Amino acid sequence: MEIFAQQIVNGLVLGSIYALVALGYTMVYGILGLINFAHGDITMIGALVSLTLLQLLAAAGLPAPVVLGLAACGAMLVCALLGLSIERAAYRPLRRAPRLAPLITAIGVSILLQYSAALIWGKQYISLPPIIEPLRFTLFGAQLTSLQAVIFLLACAIMAGLLWFIKASRMGRAMRATEQNPDVAGLMGVNTNTVIAFTFLLGSAIGAVAGLMVVLYYGIGHYFMGFMLGLKAFTAAVLGGIGNVAGAVLGGLLLGVIESLASGYIGDLTGGVLGSNYRDIFAFLVLVLVLVLKPSGLMGRSGGDRA
Repeated sequence: MEIFAQQIVNGLVLGSIYALVALGYTMVYGILGLINFAHGDITMIGALVSLTLLQLLAAAGLPAPVVLGLAACGAMLVCALLGLSIERAAYRPLRRAPRLAPLITAIGVSILLQYSAALIWGKQYISLPPIIEPLRFTLFGAQLTSLQAVIFLLACAIMAGLLWFIKASRMGRAMRATEQNPDVAGLMGVNTNTVIAFTFLLGSAIGAVAGLMVVLYYGIGHYFMGFMLGLKAFTAAVLGGIGNVAGAVLGGLLLGVIESLASGYIGDLTGGVLGSNYRDIFAFLVLVLVLVLKPSGLMGRSGGDRA
């Protein structure tokens, strides 16, 4: 039972990070019908920017909360501007093009971001400086650190805030109107270009926070880290129903728990042959099963062009 509780805790923490990244995929797809494959690499940029700021600010001797706050703000600013630039330069000119064109462009932007990061930060792993010493405590028989608790609670707060923003704010209503029918929304006075640009800005800023969480969780950063993270977040978005914000949250949490339980228990059953080193297998097995059994996802709308 303690092992089960430990895997659930690990899965929820990891799944909350997947969910944050999945929000960027699902918001863009909901409004544009575009799979922004560069979003995982925007998260990678946020992780490396935050790592750089953490190293500089830690050397200055500032308190840990100040260092983390400034690093998060800096990473969010850089990623928000990057997301806006990508939307304006790469995606907006192709908005009326056949769907294959923006899809190929998204893959190209992803590769461009990866190797731009390699030129700036190098191809070596970058380690997290010793900023905080997490406290350890027990919850329902599972070992949990204060850092894991903060990551999970902060991710939940961001996701809840985003759900409220989309449901209650004026910009959220404009986003929902643009998702349903961009042309009619434009006739009703909604500036669809502004809404789409804001969606990229918001998704990129949330991705930057997720990148900082990945750095804090694993303690390292790398120019290629966004590839696998992006694929898993995309899997989470598809699992929950891509285009559905609440579905992205559910899909991310479920994927984290499934991956953690599978890598733990199946690893034990196979004598470590399919242990944590092969945990990616289970994430993509989930993707295949969802696409075969319920392509619209757990909370997606079936029968329409958009999930």
